[in-house]
Parts: sequence; C-alpha cells; structure tokens
Amino acid sequence: MGSLRSQRWYSLTASSVLEKLETAEQGLSTPEAAARLKTFGTNELPHEPPPTPLEILLRQFKSPLIYILLIAAAISLMTGQPEDAAFIGVVLLINASIGGYQELRAEQSSRALQHLLHTQAHVLRDGRLVDIDAEELVPGDVIQLESGGRVPADVRLLSAQAFECDESFLTGESFPVAKDAEWLSESEVALGEQLSMAFAGAIVVRGRARGVVVSTGLRTVVGELAVDVMASAGGEAPLIERMAKFTKVIALTVLIATVVVSVVGVVVHGYAWDHMVMFGVALAVSAIPEGLPIALTVALSVATTRMVKRGVIVRRLAAVEGLGSCTMIASDKTGTLTCNELTCREALTPDGGKYPITGEGFAPVGEVQRDGLPVSLDEDDALRSLAACAVLCNEGDLRQTGGEWTWLGDPTDIALLSFGEKLAMSRAVLIESYPQVGAIPFEPERQFAATFHRSGSETYVFVKGAPERILAMCDDADWFSERAASMAEQGLRVLGFAASQVDVVDESAVPHNLQFLGFIGMIDPLRPGAKEAVAECQKAGITVSMITGDHPVTAFAIARELGFADDPSQVVTGAELADKSEAELAELVKYARVFARTTPRDKLNLVGAARAAGHYVAVTGDGVNDAPALRAANIGVAMGKSGTDVAREASELVIADDQFSTIIKGVEEGRVAYDNVRKVIYLAASTGAAEVLILAFAMFTGWPNNAAGLVLPLIPVQLLWLNLVTNGIQDVALAFEPQEGDVLARPPRRPDEPIFDRLMIERIILAAGVMTVVAYGVFGYLIEVALWEEAQARNVVLLLMVLFQNVHIGNCRSETISGYRLSPLRSPILLGGVLLACGIHLAAMHIPLTQRLLKIEPVDFRTFVTLFGLAVTVFLAMEIHKAWRKRKPVTP
Repeated sequence: MGSLRSQRWYSLTASSVLEKLETAEQGLSTPEAAARLKTFGTNELPHEPPPTPLEILLRQFKSPLIYILLIAAAISLMTGQPEDAAFIGVVLLINASIGGYQELRAEQSSRALQHLLHTQAHVLRDGRLVDIDAEELVPGDVIQLESGGRVPADVRLLSAQAFECDESFLTGESFPVAKDAEWLSESEVALGEQLSMAFAGAIVVRGRARGVVVSTGLRTVVGELAVDVMASAGGEAPLIERMAKFTKVIALTVLIATVVVSVVGVVVHGYAWDHMVMFGVALAVSAIPEGLPIALTVALSVATTRMVKRGVIVRRLAAVEGLGSCTMIASDKTGTLTCNELTCREALTPDGGKYPITGEGFAPVGEVQRDGLPVSLDEDDALRSLAACAVLCNEGDLRQTGGEWTWLGDPTDIALLSFGEKLAMSRAVLIESYPQVGAIPFEPERQFAATFHRSGSETYVFVKGAPERILAMCDDADWFSERAASMAEQGLRVLGFAASQVDVVDESAVPHNLQFLGFIGMIDPLRPGAKEAVAECQKAGITVSMITGDHPVTAFAIARELGFADDPSQVVTGAELADKSEAELAELVKYARVFARTTPRDKLNLVGAARAAGHYVAVTGDGVNDAPALRAANIGVAMGKSGTDVAREASELVIADDQFSTIIKGVEEGRVAYDNVRKVIYLAASTGAAEVLILAFAMFTGWPNNAAGLVLPLIPVQLLWLNLVTNGIQDVALAFEPQEGDVLARPPRRPDEPIFDRLMIERIILAAGVMTVVAYGVFGYLIEVALWEEAQARNVVLLLMVLFQNVHIGNCRSETISGYRLSPLRSPILLGGVLLACGIHLAAMHIPLTQRLLKIEPVDFRTFVTLFGLAVTVFLAMEIHKAWRKRKPVTP
C-alpha cells in the first residue's frame, strides 16, 4: 500500500481510495485484517503511562532546597553530628510523604474522570457486517456509521445519507458539519472543510454513512495531536521559578558566608579549624530553612483541598499557586465559555413579531417572550404556526424521563424541540394530530429539509432550511432577507421556516409556492455564570481572550456578550496569523481579544507569543484541538466532564464541573495560597536571619568568650530544633490561614516579581534585627555579667528564640493589617500550632532524652515571664512598622 501518511484522501475518488488501500467495498478478509493489525498496530491513542507511587515520591526530592538540605546532612555526618543528620533526614521523608500523597490523590482523581469506554465498530469482514472492538480496526476496513455513534478512526466516506458530524472537539465549530461522500478538492483545506472525511472521535449527530478507514491510532488527526502534546514541554508555574531563584540565593549566601567567617575566625581571631567547622555547620543549619519544604508542601496541599471543594482538581501541586499568578486566561469557546448545546435565542414572524427566548442548553428551561412578557399560543396564531413547523419538520428526540431531560439527534433539531416545549408544544403530542407520511432529508446541496404530514383528508408540507433557500420557495417573501441578515450579524445561526397544503406527497420535487412562517435564530449560549466570571477576571486584573476555530462573527458576538471585546478590530482570524512573526504576534496579543478560525498550531503560537509578551498564561479548553496549547501554557486547565482524555492529559488542573466560573474560584484560591506561602517564607526567613546574625555577631565581635575561645550562643542541634520543630510546626499551621479580604480586588503580581520584594525585605531586616539584638544581648549579659555557664545561657537563649517565634507569628498573619485586629480564634489551627510548639519545647525541657540531646533544662516561672516580655518587643516593632507603612506605602 505504500505510505499512508500525508495523503489528501479527499482529493481522490472513492474508487481511487479503495485501490490505494488495496481493499474493496465488501471490506477486508479476516486473515488480511489480522496481517494489517500486526503492521499498523492497534487503533488506540498514545498516552503517557500514569506515574507510579515511587516515581511520584522521588519527584518530591527534585528541588534545590532539598539538595541544600542533603548537603547539610552530609556535612553533619562528616563532622560527627549524626543527630543533626537524622533530623534533616526525618524532615525530608515527611516532606516527600506529604507531597507525594497529595499528588497521588490528585492523579487518581484525574484518572477517575477519564471515561475510557471501549467503542464498538460496525465493520465489513469477509463480506459480512460484524461488530468488533474499535481498537482492532485497520486501514482498508470498510465500516458503517450511524446516528448517535462515534467515528472510531479517520474515514474517507464512500456513501452518505443526510450524514452530519459534530467535530467541535477538533475545530471548535459549534454546529455539526454536513458531509458529502462525493465532495473532492485538489487544494489543501482546513479540517472542518473536508466534507468527504470523518475524523476519529467525531460524533454522528444525523444520518448514516459507509466509509473506508484510512488512518488509525497515532496516524489519525487526533493521534498526531496527542503525540505533539506528549512531546511538548510545558511552562513552569511561577512558584517553581521563584523558589528556584530563592534557593540559589540561599545556597550562594551560605557558601560565601561560611568561607568568609571561617577564614576570619582562623586568621583574625586565631580560632581552631575544628571550631570553625562546627561553626560552619551551625551557620549553614541556621541559614537553611529546614522546615520550609514541609510548610510549602502543606500550604499547597491545603490550597489543593480547598480547590477540590470548589470544583478544581489539581494534577500538579505547584500548579495551585500558578493559577493565582496568571495575568491572562486564553479560553476556548465551545464547551468552555459556552454550553456546546444550541439554544433558540430569538424568533421572528411575518407580522413583525419579535420573540426573545430565554434559557440555555437543550433542556427546555425558560420561556418565549414578547414585549417582556411570556406569550400564549392561544393568542398568537403566527407564533403557533412557526413553532408547529419547527417541531414537525424534525428528526430529533427530546423527552423527560425520571425528572431528567434526555435527547438524541442533531443539535439543531433538539434546540427546535426545546423551543416547542417552552411553548408547551410537544412533538409526541402534535404528531398524533399530524402523522408524518413522507420526508425530504437535509442534504448540503439542497440546503433544506421537509416533512409531509396528514391531518384528516388534507396533506401539508413543512420546510426548514437556509433563509435564502426558504425565501426562494415562498411567494413575495424576498423582503424578509434583510431581517435574516440582521440576525446573522448578531452571531445567530438563522433558519427559515415555511409550510403549505399540498395535493400529493412528492419526495423528489422541491416544494414551492409556500407560505413563509418566520425565522428562528440559534446560538451556542454562554455557560451559566460565565459572564460574571469574566467580570471577576477583569476586576482581578486578568486579561481574558478567546481562541476558537469558530466563525469570526459568532466568536465576536460571544465575546461582546461576555464583555471582553467591544470592537470588530479586536477580532483576528487564523488566516491573518499565518504570516506573522513571533514579535508581531506578541504585539497582537496586547490588543486582540478574539482569535477565530484558528488551527491547533495557531493556538500554540499565540500562547508562546503571550508568554513572550510577559504574560503568565492559563489556557482553558476541552477538545483535542486545545491540547498542544494546554501543554505549552504556564498553567493548562482542562474541562473534566466534557473534556477529552488528551486535553486532561496535557493539563495541570481539571475543572470538575466544566464551569468557566469555577476558574475564577481557582484563581482566588491560588492567590490565597501564594499569600500564605509568603507568610510562611517570611516567618522562616526572619527567624533564620536572626539565627545567622546571632552567630555572625559572636564570630566577628569575639564576644562573649572564655578561656576555650569562641562561645556560640546556639549549637547546631539547637538550631535544628528551632527550624524543624518549634518553627516548623508554626510554619505548617500558618499555611492554614484564611484569606485576607477580597484577594480578587487587586491586580495580579508582576510575572517577574521576586518573593523578596521591598516590603518583605524591610520586615525581615526589622524582625531579625530586634530578635538578634535582644537575644544576643541576653546571652552576653548572662555570660559576662551574670557569669552563667555556657549551657545555662544557651538554654535561656533557646527558650527566648522559641518565644520570639510564638509571638512573631502574629506579625506574619498579615503584611498590612495590625495584629491587634486579627483575632487568634479566626484561625484555630494556627492558635493550636503556637500552643503546641511552645508546649513541645517546655515538655522537652523536662524529658531526660531531649535534655541530653538539646543541652536544655527547665527554668523558673519568673525567668519564663521575663523572657516572654522580651519576646513581645518584636511584635511591638512590627506594629510600628505597619503603622508607618500605612502613611508611606511601598511604591512599585
């Protein structure tokens, strides 16, 4: 057969296609089919195997922070400090377990959404029509397609009767495509215009056809897109990028500081090298926030749980904060912003009646109005005639079963039946009075469909079709064409309706001399809440754009209704994108809001251009045509119910209820997650900085000291205790902090905004400075003035640092709001974490094992109260800073 790739099957006649595939209209023999199955493989899409639990666990160790902690553990072992290494090992295992468990749950939730049903195919084998698993289809098989079924492979049609397919998952086009087996084209045309082809995954909405399989598996259009998705690399979430920069700064700082102070200690102060090695380990342990990875993982896990409750399933933990960071949402139209269910929006009758129709989707929930009031068919003969024609000239089925509406058939027919039901006109009831006796099925070249019905001794023909075609069949009705054009300009798909009494049923003749009954305009309506969600996005400073394969007029009408486009100049077609450079595309995305008639390649290029223009891009979609862009975006968001497996596989987040409005809820939770991450980092960084400064002061001043030389205010194991246990517990508790005010009322962060902005740096310096001065002063006083032993003084300083952490967490709850205004009861988990951290340390002071390990002992009540009073100084200092910053806010 030669190569089947890159064949334009639509340019060959049916007989030429059969000859090329070395098959016949009677299909393949069983032995030949088996041989081809070995050659071409099974007819299934390529997919990434799900990660194993071990792979997910190991993935948690791929972080610069983790690498730094492993180095610290190795140094501890080499310097004879196994307890320090054990502490670090424990925290790494806990961190990996928490993150791995969360990602495993998310992965399982995502897999549960994938309805991987085995499709059956009606295929001719050995000249007989048999049912086989669609995975066993091979090129050359002749198959039969029927209404309601799914096309199992790419097929070149051999014959078709009123055959229409829903290809919206590939093209983004809301309306079904009428196919024609005789259609040929020598030139290359877009997928949606290949009328003699049916593509794998498309749903047959009407008619029947017979065709020959030309491509299976990864050679199909869907398969090639799936391969592209698996091969492409996605964009990083903002938190990953920011934390990578953060940890590089920490690593470089620790390395330089350790070398500098060690050299100073040996050369200037004459300290022994072994003392300097111990000091270096202490410095590294104090500078590295060992509890931070766990706290960050918990913060993202908490946000993940909150997102799940609001309908957002997270497949990658770091993507939680990413959605909150996005500056642009590039959305598909069909199935994402709209329902992908045609709805009658407006009816016009010849007497000038204009009838708005409410409701969305196929379910007949809504009403037909005139002048703002519901209409009654008993008082409106023109509307009754129009509705009767729409309901009788119809092949769809819409019925209520067990309180739920179900439907089958062409979306246009179902929408018309829903229109009738809103007027209390049921086809099942009407057909009893007007039984059908004949029909002229819709064909693309005819542009109309007709049905014949008998009522008593009289016979009537009811016709629907393209407005210009219907008007041509009617007497003196040409002047209505302007009305049809006006409706089309609003983005409506317009159908004309006409009827007449006839003498005989003639299914071969074109009806004529008809009475024009009116127009009905249809649209794929907005999803409930989509307009409000777009407004929320705009309020949050997020740019919303639409990338669709649909018609520019329809796309603009939807965008205008949603409120993110108001001028036709904001609409750009795929043809206009073809010759644009990357720089030109980056300029284009700054003002264009609607991209219509786009291909998957166009979507991919537009996402790249938006990222090049400085945006963090979240792409939403449900179809196979969205998958490459979903993977290339910073954050890919797929629809859970209607979304294809390929789209979900390419995404980091899945919207469980398919509502665009759920996305803004995810943005909100993402912003709350980032706020809490900043709080956790601030707590860890400020206390860590204080520890570093305390050690540095001791090193450079040489005070206090004794006969043995340098006296460290805190030893490595005590620093680990502070970072991992007391501070670590509070870091984790801080991750549960509820949101402050309306996080959507502020603009998104700049994509290049560092974690340590000016405000955080100011607060870290102030908090660390206060803790350092007080703690270092207390230690020096106890050694030099009170003449305490080193161990006794360290015991008091360690307790003081724990109390500093307990008090300082009140500063971390908000960057701007006074701690006095934030009730401790607002966050019970945080209050419990503070009490637990303090309680654990007080208990450790009385337990022999921890006494020996940490070199600590109990203190009297008076000492405890005194130390607590000193710890409050950091709270008072930050309150003064917040009050000052209200008067002089930070300017970007």
